[in-house]
Amino acid sequence: MSQTKSTITCDLEGRIETYNQGAEEIFGYRPEEVIGKKRVSLFSPGLIVLGHVGAWLKTAREQGEYEGRTVFVGKDGKPFAAEIRITPTFRDGQQIGYCGVTTPLDAPAESVMPESSFMTQVFAWLVIMRLPFLTATLVPVLIGAAWVAAKGLASPFPWLLFALTMVGACALHVAANTFNDYFDWTSGTDKVNNAYFQPYSGGSRSMELGLISERGMLTVGLVSLAIASAMGLVVMSLIRQPALVLFGAAGAFSAFFYTAPPLRLAARKGLGELFIGLNFGPLITAGTVMALTGRVAWQDFVIGLPVGLLTTAILWINQFPDEDSDRVSGKHNLVVVLGKERARWGYVALMAAAFGIGAAGAVMGVFPLGALAILGGLPLAVSASRTLFRHYADRELVSANAATINLQLVAGMLMAAGILASKWAG
Repeated sequence: MSQTKSTITCDLEGRIETYNQGAEEIFGYRPEEVIGKKRVSLFSPGLIVLGHVGAWLKTAREQGEYEGRTVFVGKDGKPFAAEIRITPTFRDGQQIGYCGVTTPLDAPAESVMPESSFMTQVFAWLVIMRLPFLTATLVPVLIGAAWVAAKGLASPFPWLLFALTMVGACALHVAANTFNDYFDWTSGTDKVNNAYFQPYSGGSRSMELGLISERGMLTVGLVSLAIASAMGLVVMSLIRQPALVLFGAAGAFSAFFYTAPPLRLAARKGLGELFIGLNFGPLITAGTVMALTGRVAWQDFVIGLPVGLLTTAILWINQFPDEDSDRVSGKHNLVVVLGKERARWGYVALMAAAFGIGAAGAVMGVFPLGALAILGGLPLAVSASRTLFRHYADRELVSANAATINLQLVAGMLMAAGILASKWAG
């Protein structure tokens, strides 16, 4: 086997395009199992992918090649030592991917295993729990808290209740992330998806990379749900308001059944989008108000509509690269139902509704006038929409995926700051 060489080419996303006889002998997969269906990360331990592969590819791009020793994993799950040579591939002067040539070594795998730093292991947990997406929860909690402060609904401001609410809301979001990954993986949805844009769509791929087992992912979800429940019970005991349990129950129900059978809300032709919009908007802002004050009114729900719509837009645009695999696996979200071309208009409608409600609420006096600060996010919305209309079916869409996440954060934080500033503006 030491004389056999594997030659594999992939595109810039890592999707396998060619796979020679040597690769079949070394890794154990047949060409029809991997070409167009898998990514080259399949052959490396997850911590190596997270901690080293990016640097190797950068060296290959900048210097023309990368050579080194590492550990690979075959279809049988056994690690083995190998030399790797990576070179960029080009067409018409433009880089289109990479070529990797692998030569097995007669050496123990542990003798060439690249070291995984402490920060790489921390990063692995960030990936498993999808922590960067917690902005979808942080922003509406901050809007709810700013609303309480601006309206003078609690004096002095209850910082302990705020901290407990933030921890509980974030723990519930982590539970949602991990449950969604677990059920999308075990149902086969993520396994047939090779068109995703990391890290924006297709799930965390943590189980595929071997960063965590299926059982481990489910355990993280359950522990996170238990932490959220504990925070909720503490807050409920402090404010002596049992109705708070309704908000927690709604969040837990949505977190679990968004992708869990038999309900699988994400596959129900709009129910997934509806639940995302409600949970990451009106329910969080109103739940925050109740947690901080012990009471709730209809305005506390309405104040969360703009940010809820912007969070729905994140889900919406991230469904574009996953559309084919979602259709095959029966995950009939609205992008699948409408088709990519028509679904572009749904994204624009979400933008118009989010900014329209924010502006109308401020002008009509339902929100403090400072809520108009949300309009500071309009340039990002216009830019993302233009990119979506031009690149809804190709890799260039990824810039709009990133812009939509930034838009929810920027517009939401501006709205929260504007609401809070209105307290001093009179």
